[in-house]
Parts: sequence; C-alpha cells; structure tokens
Amino acid sequence: MKKIFVSITALVFSVFLWQCGNDGVTPEPGQPVQVSADIAARTTDFAFDFFKKFQATQPANENIFVSPLSLHMALGMLLNGAEGETAQQISKSLKMEGVSQADLNQAYQALLEGLPKADPKVQLGLANSVWYRNTFKVEDNFLNVLRQSFDAEVAGLNFDDPNAKDKINAWASDKTNGKIKKVIDQIKPSDVLFLMNALYFKGDWQIQFDPNKTSDAPFLLADDGEKTVKMMRVKEKFKVTQRNDFAAVQLPYAAGNFNLTLLIPGPNSQVDKVIEGLSASTWNELQTAMREQQVTVGLPRFTLEYDAKLNDVLQTMGMARAFSNQAELGKINPTADLFVSLVKQNTYLGIDEKGTEAAAVTTVGVGLTSVPVEPYVADHPFVLIISEKTSNTILFMGKIMNP
Repeated sequence: MKKIFVSITALVFSVFLWQCGNDGVTPEPGQPVQVSADIAARTTDFAFDFFKKFQATQPANENIFVSPLSLHMALGMLLNGAEGETAQQISKSLKMEGVSQADLNQAYQALLEGLPKADPKVQLGLANSVWYRNTFKVEDNFLNVLRQSFDAEVAGLNFDDPNAKDKINAWASDKTNGKIKKVIDQIKPSDVLFLMNALYFKGDWQIQFDPNKTSDAPFLLADDGEKTVKMMRVKEKFKVTQRNDFAAVQLPYAAGNFNLTLLIPGPNSQVDKVIEGLSASTWNELQTAMREQQVTVGLPRFTLEYDAKLNDVLQTMGMARAFSNQAELGKINPTADLFVSLVKQNTYLGIDEKGTEAAAVTTVGVGLTSVPVEPYVADHPFVLIISEKTSNTILFMGKIMNP
C-alpha cells in the first residue's frame, strides 16, 4: 500500500532517523554511537546505492519509503548463514568486502546498543528475530551467533498451524508500536525460516511547528496536477544550503543527534534528478556545506504506509546466487537445499506539527528449493468437472486459474 507524499525525505529518514522534544530548555546531549568510521562509511554507501537502484525500479510518480539500516541488518543475519560465492555476493552487495564477519557483527551489536541511547528524548527501538519450522533442523552455531551479536529472539513454530503467521505478525506489531501489524500473509510448505529486523522511531522536533499556522495549501504533483495538503510552517534558524538542483534544510530532533534533511528540487529540476546525483561523497559534502540561517520551512502533514518486495533490486546489486537453487546456506543447515525466497520491507511514516514517527520491518524468507509434492492439494490452477454417474453426463466443466 502506498499513500501520500514522501519524495526524497525517504532516503534520509531511512539511513538512521529518530526522536526529540521541545520543552523550552537546552536539550540534554546524546551519546555518540561507537561504530568504526570505515564500516559507517560503507553503510552510508550501501544506503545511497540501494535507494537509487530501488527507486529506478518503481513507478515514477509513486511514493517510496524504505530503511537501508533495517535491510542491512537483516541481510547481515543472513550473511552469517552463507558460505562460498553466496557469502561473497552478499558481502559485496552490503559494501562490506574485506570486512571480517566478526568486525561486522560487532558493528551491528554496537548499533543495537548505541542507537537507542543516542538521544535521551528519542524513542528508538531495534529488534531482531528468527522464526523456523520446528521440524527443520537449524544449526546451533548459526542461532547462537544471532542471539549473541544481534540479540535475536529465536522461536521454532509449527508452520503448518494457521496461527503461526499470526505470532510472527504480532512480534512485528509489538516492536513497531502497532504501526506495522502485518508482514506475513501466508507460510508456504517450502518456507523453513524467517529472519526479521524491526526498527521503530518516534521523535519530537527540536523546533516544533505551530498547529495554528498549519493551513490548506496546493501541492504540485509530478504530472503538473495539484492536490490540497495540510502545510505546516515554521520560521526559525535551521542549517541550510543551496545546490544547483535543490535546496537543503536540516530539521533536528531533540538533542540534534537525529535530523530530518529535506532536499527540495529547484524550479528547473526534478526529484529523480536530485536522487541520481546523490552518493555517500555528495552527502558528506552537503553536511559540511550547511550553515545556520533564519528561513521559513514548509512541510506537509501526512502519513504513509508502504511495502516493497526487494528480491529483484538485491539481485541487481550483486547477490543473485542467494535467490537461486545454487545458494550456499550451509551454515543454516549443511544438508538442506536452501535459497532465499523472499526479502520484503514494510514501513510506516507519520509527520505532524509535534514530530515524526517511523517504523520498518524487514523480512528475509529462506525456503527449500524443492518440497514433497502433495498431489491432491489444489493449491495451483486446476480443472473441475461436475457430472452425473448413471447417465455419465457432464453438467459443468471449469478451469480455475484464480479461485
């Protein structure tokens, strides 16, 4: 489901967002997150590469809101179960070539511990879980490293029980404060494992918008049409800069460790052109160029629910083998023929006068490349015939392609 305007703010939100409060006193300083500069730079590189490649696959006039951090961490769990060329491709796609598994796991652990403490007035939650078919043997070493490095909850379920998916969905809802209630629609007979990351953020603006100044305003659509939005406005000192293609303004949360950066295309530019010009290096240049200035900021008040399947974009980023019947996932189970069946992300974003609430759940599904055939289960297109026995008369015939 895709609703309301988000545009380019999706990119910056999903790198590392979160919360704050404006109570008339000097904000309490946050704590720095201790991650090596090399790994931090690589994750930023991944964020921009993923976002650009993903948006290129989506309809031009539709919203996009994704979380590179949630995706990176979920794939990081998968990497611990991969071997050979499959592991090499996942590592390269994550921009982590040459980084040891131990160092990468340590970085994930630092993010899990450090991000929730980065700002005392920001509510940030990071959680991981592993759900496996209780008749399928998962290697103890794999589960133990996910428990230790990712603080993952591990549960074996009867995947044939219709309530199994409800338990997984309840975990996602709980970890996102009810903002993402459903991530699994069904569990297929071939599914044996789900790796999940949940990310939740709630933060108040350091300088809040006055609700009395929010008013109806026209919003120009990409096809030159217009719609009416609730436009919030505030005039204050913010860090800003101008580029050839866009204007940039940074809206801090609470102590300022977390920020929302708006990149607003100029009159002779378009959002796709702005995105195309973004990279880790241009992002760093932008941070250096920003200067504090008194300006009027306008931002629509809106909510967005979004979901996307990421199989195709991850294959274009270089990890095709994991999705094939040649996947090497022997650290999960050394004898089963496993492959990655699904990588999807569900996200939520709400922006109002007080602040921002955002959430993401990334689901990585692992399945068997082949499962025993149940010949009498009509779980694919089938033919039906209604007949009378004594006269051998056929009354009805049908081909059911989509029951």
